[in-house]
Amino acid sequence: MSEMATQILEDSLGKIVLVRLRGGKKLRGKLKGFDQHLNLVLDETDDITDVENVKKLGAIIVRGDNVVIISPPPR
Repeated sequence: MSEMATQILEDSLGKIVLVRLRGGKKLRGKLKGFDQHLNLVLDETDDITDVENVKKLGAIIVRGDNVVIISPPPR
């Protein structure tokens, strides 16, 4: 992972991020941690794939090889 990506993720710790996964699933949650493989620990997570039917997931771990995009909060 590049230094710039690491810095952006470090700046996003404790903030709400949007994550798109393989298969089209979309998550929104508070980034609590990550590692060099892009494994993510999210808290207060919602599955927002279907905006009409948002599902609360709580605290989860997302395996990095499923992550397509992480959108950090606006600066």
